[in-house]
Amino acid sequence: MKGNGEAGGAHGAQKAHGAQKAHGAQKAHGAQKVSGSQDAGGEDGAGWEGEAGGEGKDVRTLTTGVVYEDQWMRLRRDDIERRDGSRGTYAYIDKRDYALVIPAEHGGFHLVEEYRYPIGRRTWSFPQGGWPAGQGGSPEDLARLELSQETGLRARVLVRLGYLHTSHGTSNQGGHYFVASELEPGPPEREREEQDMGQAWFPRARFEQMIGEGLITDDSTLAAYALLLISER
Repeated sequence: MKGNGEAGGAHGAQKAHGAQKAHGAQKAHGAQKVSGSQDAGGEDGAGWEGEAGGEGKDVRTLTTGVVYEDQWMRLRRDDIERRDGSRGTYAYIDKRDYALVIPAEHGGFHLVEEYRYPIGRRTWSFPQGGWPAGQGGSPEDLARLELSQETGLRARVLVRLGYLHTSHGTSNQGGHYFVASELEPGPPEREREEQDMGQAWFPRARFEQMIGEGLITDDSTLAAYALLLISER
């Protein structure tokens, strides 16, 4: 499923991290207000949520609006107020979480390769994606689905590695990371946007070389590998 998913039907489909970044704390002219949006602080905008004990938000949402929306993502533009009373706007991508799977066996990993429209080239990465609109389930369910759809592999063992935010300055999306083992082969069930996808197994040493050679540039793939290395200590 597209998710880290595919934005706009497909990272030309484009992967979630590849969605257009909305720079924070900047003007986004012409943003449409969400119907019924109101001052998050109540009348006069007074009061900071969770302020007791010195904890709470350092930036308060005054109004929120949607600049663009499709079945995969929203581009939001909010009016905000900071603790010192200064005001501004913040644009960011509102997107559902995704799952990434490291299919590991025989001292190496299974990777997938496809054309990434935003960067205009093909790259290798671990299988990953998110639920489309109207569908959902647990992170584990999504991880198994992505693995089987993109590679045809089914995992007897799935171990959670952790959760990371994708780009916390430009999006609220995060990723659930897993390593899969005791793999059983089967036919992939790729979506239309993945019709150009290929897959292959690489030994770990070659995987690391591919990073240095620029064949693997996906930040989520590298983040997943870092979590795996930490878990192996």
